[in-house]
Amino acid sequence: MNIASVIVDVPASSINQTFDYKIPERFQDVLESGMRVIVPFGPRKIMGFVVGRKAKSAFKGLKNITEVLDITPVLTPELLGLGKWLADETLSLYITSFQAMLPQVLKSQYKKELVKMTEADLSHELEMVFAGRDILPYEEFTGSEISYYQLQKAIHDGDVAVNYLVKSKITKKHVTMIKSSCPMHLLEEAYNDLSKKAKKQREIVAFFIENSEPVELQKFMNEMQTTRSTIKILQDRKLVTTYKVEVLRNPYNDTKFESTIPLRLTDQQQQAITPIKQKIAANEHDVFLVHGVTGSGKTEIYLQAIQDVINKGKEAIVLVPEISLTPQMVRRFKGRFGSNVAVMHSALSSGEKYDEWRRIHRKEVQVVVGARSAIFAPFENLGIIIIDEEHETSYKQEDQPRYHARDVAIHRGEHHHCPVILGSATPTLESYARAQKGVYQLAALDKRTNEKAMPKVEIVDMRNELHAGNRTMFSRSLKDKIEQSMERKEQIVLLLNRRGYSTFVMCRDCGHVKECPHCDIALTYHKNSNQLKCHYCSYEEPMPLNCPECNSDLIRYFGTGTQRVEESLTQLIPEARVIRMDVDTTRRKGAHEKLLNQFANKEADILLGTQMIAKGLDFENVTLVGVLTADSMLHLPDFRSSEKTFQLLTQVSGRAGRHELPGEVIVQTYTPDHYSIELASVYDYNQFYLREMAMRKTFNYPPYVFLALVTVSHQNQIKAVQITQKIVRMLVNHVGEDTVVLGPTPSPIARMKDRYRYQCMVKYKNEPKLRALIKKIIQQFDDEVRKEDLLITVDMQPYQLM
Repeated sequence: MNIASVIVDVPASSINQTFDYKIPERFQDVLESGMRVIVPFGPRKIMGFVVGRKAKSAFKGLKNITEVLDITPVLTPELLGLGKWLADETLSLYITSFQAMLPQVLKSQYKKELVKMTEADLSHELEMVFAGRDILPYEEFTGSEISYYQLQKAIHDGDVAVNYLVKSKITKKHVTMIKSSCPMHLLEEAYNDLSKKAKKQREIVAFFIENSEPVELQKFMNEMQTTRSTIKILQDRKLVTTYKVEVLRNPYNDTKFESTIPLRLTDQQQQAITPIKQKIAANEHDVFLVHGVTGSGKTEIYLQAIQDVINKGKEAIVLVPEISLTPQMVRRFKGRFGSNVAVMHSALSSGEKYDEWRRIHRKEVQVVVGARSAIFAPFENLGIIIIDEEHETSYKQEDQPRYHARDVAIHRGEHHHCPVILGSATPTLESYARAQKGVYQLAALDKRTNEKAMPKVEIVDMRNELHAGNRTMFSRSLKDKIEQSMERKEQIVLLLNRRGYSTFVMCRDCGHVKECPHCDIALTYHKNSNQLKCHYCSYEEPMPLNCPECNSDLIRYFGTGTQRVEESLTQLIPEARVIRMDVDTTRRKGAHEKLLNQFANKEADILLGTQMIAKGLDFENVTLVGVLTADSMLHLPDFRSSEKTFQLLTQVSGRAGRHELPGEVIVQTYTPDHYSIELASVYDYNQFYLREMAMRKTFNYPPYVFLALVTVSHQNQIKAVQITQKIVRMLVNHVGEDTVVLGPTPSPIARMKDRYRYQCMVKYKNEPKLRALIKKIIQQFDDEVRKEDLLITVDMQPYQLM
């Protein structure tokens, strides 16, 4: 078995297969499937994953594997199989699927450099960049103004070559330790021999006579108030020795978590958990949908089910949306299971993420709590997978591989014969429909655990406010209620629903709106830097003083950013202390946590924020929740917009009155009679489900059909349309009669980064061969993808129709 099958790190469909390499003698005993290796591929050396070993190959003259990057496999046999399934499901490349399962840090960083191969003179511009050197870091070239064509020509002529440097070894964190290096009696002799003047040396030796354990050098030097040079004298005399040890970065090291004990379950909770416990005991797979109102104790069900799994010596994965991976959530799991929990989310540094992943990999923990990608935790003995807030769209990855964490969870659950729990107060229509049909098991919790009523919701029609002459963002009712809450020393949460809404700049004279020169989208105004930025391609320019079209100075920004709300709030209620939470204020590491702690410690009256404050927060003193723009997403070109509005309003209402104090909610809207707003205000999920399902049936949308979205982008608009037309024709010729192919139509954002985007959509009920068909169609454009910079992307479960 001295031949390895390797998937190489070249993201091209023509190379989406295994390649055979000879395993040199020195790697024969260590190489296993799931390890990363460096292999020669054409003229360069690149990273690859070993997916198997075999005795013979159909090819002659195989090259040798150059280097093995891992001591133990980074992908388990199950994850290798999962990667292949994922690639086929999402029509992505094997290499992309494998990369998605690993922490960022393990995705080998390549450094590229340009090397002058001959003495020939290059073009004047290239000579300027090389500036007399023979080797040039690639970044310097990309940072210059020179066209890629010039470089391509020099490479083509053989005057310049591109060198790939594989920088794959990850920095691990080490600390230096110090300990005594000779037996006790020799230390005592040395102590007596040391001159009385060498006070520090004597203190150090005396310390080690009493303490035989090694200590951390830096801390030791601080406490003993000594220097390296003193220690070096003792090292030279062979009395002490220093050495390095690796430590894992633990982001929660300094945090003390109060341990909690299981709570007594209510009758509803008991009913919900019993069948789950039965499946855990019997090692059987099933999917449970726990539909529970906010505050109904879903988390306690998760914790007690996990305890059963741990008692059996098995492992658990808990997914929570990135946005609600709050310190509160972490505390609940760490409080119950202590250091047996690893946490994976985007606020950790890449080093911390890598270390948490290694704790899982080394079997040091049994529970992982994390956002979407934690579904790939390298556990080998899973006993349960839980997806909390299963309706969250962040469980769907929007770039390759475009997977949905729920599908991966169910696939892994089948493999490990373990239950999967989906929990939500507002499940997706797809999941609820499956539960109604008996594909999933449904458990309903319609009471809060503390038996408190759900907060009362008042809908305010903002059109009436305008007629009454109130032009502020705050209705009179909301302003009064905020003031009353503050008088009672209670706290307020204000949500600005920003989805589909941005602060754009428009001229009041001629109506000109400042757009991005590279994308068909209005530029967004950022007040702190006074810049206009494009959120798609990062283009930016300063805010103009006059309109570029008609030169009028009446150019103003429109829209409601959180900054603007904060300003008008302080004008309206000057004594209010406001904490603002948005992308700008939570950018720094730990900022999220710090702001929530300030609010919990009552250092502010009002927490103002975007969707990130709608979920998972639990403050006992919050009695009022205000939603400022309830309908901003009802007008997006997205068939799920009513569902998303209903979910957001229900979620944010659940932040009020969670403890002893009763809560109330005020929803400001310009469309008060829309059923998603009306039904969210009375918490009627079942009625909403029936209304929305009727709409989906009429217009033929999921869950009644499946969708597939194919997007084509190219710098030439005609080319993009033609290719989309060809794809539509091929699809129509090969799909069943009930299947509808729509398009080509321009994407809602028709131009992005100077590329035109067209799309077609397939609506189907049963097309078992659709994936294979789309794959075949796309392969016919391989040459154009390579040579003409054509991009074709396929999403088999589109959530973003933009």
